[in-house]
Amino acid sequence: MAARPTRGKASPTAQETIERLYDALGRCEGDAMAACYTADATFSDPVFVGLRGAEVGRMWRMLTAGAKDLTVSVSKIQVDGATGRARVEARYTFSKTGRKVHNVIAASFTFKDGRITTQTDRFSFWRWSRQALGPVGVLLGWTSTPSIERAVAAALGGAPITGRLPVGIPPDWPIGAGLTVKARP
Repeated sequence: MAARPTRGKASPTAQETIERLYDALGRCEGDAMAACYTADATFSDPVFVGLRGAEVGRMWRMLTAGAKDLTVSVSKIQVDGATGRARVEARYTFSKTGRKVHNVIAASFTFKDGRITTQTDRFSFWRWSRQALGPVGVLLGWTSTPSIERAVAAALGGAPITGRLPVGIPPDWPIGAGLTVKARP
């Protein structure tokens, strides 16, 4: 007996998923971004290192919740089977300092059933910190290490998030969003 074809909506292609992810980012829709990932997805970039599972969606929700003037452009999308990459440019005002940022990102992905299983974003931490933090960022960016990145987060007024996130939670971010904040000494 021949297998019956499955009915229902087909999985999106990898290219469609990349486009949907960054379209949602441009609209500041963290929930729509989180829906682009598998439940066990991983994400890593120079600031958010080694996120897993639900942490990925929480990161996007946190970042999009405070975004006011974010614009995103995506180019050079290339997909080959279950892998893909794209060039992303994000322009926004860094809320902690009021400084304008233009971040150029090389994003790489793996996919399963039309959803992202791994995403690794590469960008110049030095360039980002110089734009976001000003003169302090110039010095810190040249010596970027996880401990320096945690120090940057602390200097911006956020307590480090426990786990693998070397960043701070914005002061107005509700702790009930699933993130744990270490008490300050």
